[in-house]
Amino acid sequence: MSIPLLFTPLKIKSITLKNRIVVSPMCQYSSTDGFANDWHFVHLGSRAVGGAALVFTEATAVNPEGRISPHDLGIWKDEHIASLKKITAFIEKNGAVPGMQLAHAGRKASVTEPWNGDKLIPITDGGWKTVGPSSIPFSQEKDTPLELDQAGINKIIADFKAAAKRVLDAGFKVIEIHGAHGYLINEFTSPLSNQRTDKYGGSFENRIRFLLEIIDAIKTIWPEDYPLFLRISASDWADNGWTTDDSVRLATIVKERGVDVMDCSSGGVLSDAKIPAKPNYQVPFADAVRKTGMLTGAVGIIVAAKQAEDILKNGQADLIFMARELLRDPYFPFRAARELEYDELIWPVQYERAKRKK
Repeated sequence: MSIPLLFTPLKIKSITLKNRIVVSPMCQYSSTDGFANDWHFVHLGSRAVGGAALVFTEATAVNPEGRISPHDLGIWKDEHIASLKKITAFIEKNGAVPGMQLAHAGRKASVTEPWNGDKLIPITDGGWKTVGPSSIPFSQEKDTPLELDQAGINKIIADFKAAAKRVLDAGFKVIEIHGAHGYLINEFTSPLSNQRTDKYGGSFENRIRFLLEIIDAIKTIWPEDYPLFLRISASDWADNGWTTDDSVRLATIVKERGVDVMDCSSGGVLSDAKIPAKPNYQVPFADAVRKTGMLTGAVGIIVAAKQAEDILKNGQADLIFMARELLRDPYFPFRAARELEYDELIWPVQYERAKRKK
C-alpha cells in the first residue's frame, strides 16, 4: 500500500520531518517573565507524543516590549534557555523536531490575555509603550505606538539576532520568523500600517527592508544546514493593502536570502477586516507561493485527514500547519492514519496497546 502524502517524510536541509503535520505556533499566555514552565512542557510535549513531525512554540518575544501580553513566552535573556532545553529534549526523544517562532508584537503589544478581554494595559498598571513603523494605533482601544527611529530599528534587529543564538543553545532545530498577523514585521510590510517616508517606507522594496535585515542578522547565527521558516500574512483582506502578488514577489526574494519554507497565513493588520474564514480559505496563498519554487505550509481551519491529504495531493502545499484541531486532539496524527488506512505509523511504545489493527 502506498504511503499517504500526509505521512511521507520531508527533508529540509539537514532536518528530516517524519510526516507533513506541523504544530502551528499557538499563544498560551502562561509565562511569568517569559519563562517556559510545566504548562509549556506538557502542551508542547503532548503534541510530540501525539505524532506531529514539527512542534513550534508559541510566538516567542525577542525582547520584553515585543510581548503581546505580560504572560508571553520569551527568549530575550540567557536565563530562559534552561527550561526550554528540557522541552526540546523531550520533543526530540519522542520523534519530533522542536521549532521556535520568533516574534515582536509591535503596536499590538501590552494587552491582557484573550480570556481577560485583550484590553490595553496602561503603563501605570504594568504595561509598556508600544512601537511600530508609524504612529498609527491598531484600533481606537489600543495604544498609539511610538514610531521607531533608526536606533530603535537597529536594536530590534540585534534582539532577533541574539534570540537566534539562544534558540540554538536551547536545542531548537527550526526557527520561524513571525512576519504575520499584524505584528511588528507585518506592520512594516503592509502599506496600511506603514506610512514612513524614509528607507523603510513607501515602496515595496522599502517596506520589506526591515524583514530582510532581520533575516540577514539571523542567518549570521543560524546554522546553514538548519531550516529557516517565515510566516506571512499573504493578504490584508483590504483595499490598498498587501496582496497575494506581493507575497509571491516576497517569496522569490527571501528564498534567495535563505528562507526555506513560507508559512502562509493572512490578516491581522486591520481590526475590522472582513475575512471569509472557512475550511481551506488560506490554501490558495500557499499554492500561489509554492509556484515560485518555495516550500510552503498551509494553515487555517484544516481539521480532517482527507482534507489535509487532498491539499498535498493537489500540490498546493508541502506542509500542513494545524492549530485549533491539535488543541482539540493532540493525537490527531494517529486518528488521521486510521482514517487514511495507514497502519505503519509508529506509536509510542507506552500507547501501542491502544493501536487499532485490522
